[in-house]
Formats: sequence, structure tokens, C-alpha cells
Amino acid sequence: MNGAPGWQANQGTLAQDLVMTGHGLHTGRRVNVRIRPAGAGHGIVFVRVRDGRTLARLPASPGLRLAQPLCTALQADNGLRVRTVEHLLAALLACEIDHATVELDAEEVPILDGSALPWVRAMEACGRAALPAPKRFIRVLRRLAVADGEMRQLVIEPAGRYELHVTNDLKGFGVLSWQGEINPARFTSEIAPSRSYGRLKWAIPTIAYGYLRGRPVLRGARPSCTATIVGGSVLGGMRLPEEFVRHRALDLIGDLALLGAPLLARVTALRPSHEMNYRLSSALLAQTDAWEWAGPAI
Repeated sequence: MNGAPGWQANQGTLAQDLVMTGHGLHTGRRVNVRIRPAGAGHGIVFVRVRDGRTLARLPASPGLRLAQPLCTALQADNGLRVRTVEHLLAALLACEIDHATVELDAEEVPILDGSALPWVRAMEACGRAALPAPKRFIRVLRRLAVADGEMRQLVIEPAGRYELHVTNDLKGFGVLSWQGEINPARFTSEIAPSRSYGRLKWAIPTIAYGYLRGRPVLRGARPSCTATIVGGSVLGGMRLPEEFVRHRALDLIGDLALLGAPLLARVTALRPSHEMNYRLSSALLAQTDAWEWAGPAI
């Protein structure tokens, strides 16, 4: 078998344009998004637009990644950015939209309800068009690990499917863990509904600090787009058991989607973060004998 069960045999794109409007989690700014179909070989490309003009094109690639607080961002040579791309990238990967142009008229992808589920549902409504190119996967050939002392560690190793085992802890909620296979169906039911989360008591000082530093952080955070923690509970309750660690898995899937294809690998993550996810991607790409392109299942 050269691929993985549960995935299509061919690459795909959207069957029609997808239009979405919302506000950014960090900038708080309103943004209009139009995702257009694209042909094989195009990949996922973000395009900053204004009044019908293209300001910058940013292919989804670890090479354009820019470190930013609490999100994954890309930056073009001219300094223009696209922030908070991880939820959309995870949804595109799981909906098997391998090629598309994502046009935005502001810097940040809208946070919507804080999860990837609105993106998934919108893509399902648009439909998927198969392309005349076989589905591709990234098959990991040997074990690699990155660590930040004993606090954080990510390990990637060979496996016949895309598998995750994510562990995180949070005061008042204990040690949280999720593990399983990643495929379109399981992502939609078990990972996509999980929301960005945070403690209300830390949000206000974080926003104020961002203003002082001139860096937009959490300016658009609201209970409507986050799982807001007050004391030992979540306002309105959790959507899923251990929702917080599932959202860590969502971010990890979205960050690793910058590699350009689903994995045939097992990723074990202890307290993953956007920075650590990027370090794992970079370590894998740097070791050309540690991975290879793989085709569809036979």
C-alpha cells in the first residue's frame, strides 16, 4: 500500500468559490475571504488583496513562516503577512482541498467560532472537484524528535497511517490526552469542533500588553469565538470531552499542513505549541533521507 485508507485517490480542489466573512482573533479586524479553485500543481496560496489589486502572494510553506504570539503566520518578501492560518489549513487538508487560492482583504484569517468546523461545513457545501493527479502523502522513513528541555517534546516516526498522540496539561483540568488516526471523517467528528481556549483572567492583561508593544494579540477574543475558562469551568460548557487537547491536535495538524500533504507517520506530542510544531516541520524537511513522497493507496 502506497497511501492510506479513508483518503481519496486523486488530488482535489473546490467545486466552486467559497466566501466567508468574520473577524480576526488577534487583530479584531473584519476580513472577507474568498477561496477559489485551482489546478494541480498550484498548492495552497494565500493572496492579500485590496480593491481588486493583488498586494502579495504567500504560498503555504514553512519557508514563509513568521513567529507570532499564539498563532501561525506567513510573511511575504514585501513584509505583508497572513496570520492565524492554522485552522483553515487543517480544514483544507482534511477536506482534501489540495489546491486553492485563498484571497483576504485584511491580515488575519477570520476566527469564526474558534474551531475548524465552520470551514469544514462550508467546504462540504461547495463540494470537491477531483483533479487529474494522484493523491500525495509524505511518508516518514525514520524517527525524528525535537524538544524544549523536559517541558515540550514532539516525535515523528514511520507509520502506515496518519496518527497523532497529543498530551497536554492545564491547571484545574489535569492531564489531557487524545490519540487516534487522522483522516477526513475522524477529523470532522473528533477534532474540527474543538475551539481556541484561554482563561478570562489572563486575556485582559495579554491584550493590554499587546497594545503597549504595538502588537495585536487577542483583540478579537470573545466567548463566541473561544472556549472561555473561568475558574475551573468553561462558559457554556465544553463541546467535546477534553476539548482543549483536541484543539492542540487541530493546531498541530494545521501547522504540519504547511508541509504540503497529509502524513504517513505517527506524531507524539507533549505540550505542543506553534513554535514546536514549526521546529518539527523544519527538522523533517532538513533531513531529506527521513521522508519521501508517496502515492495513493493501491
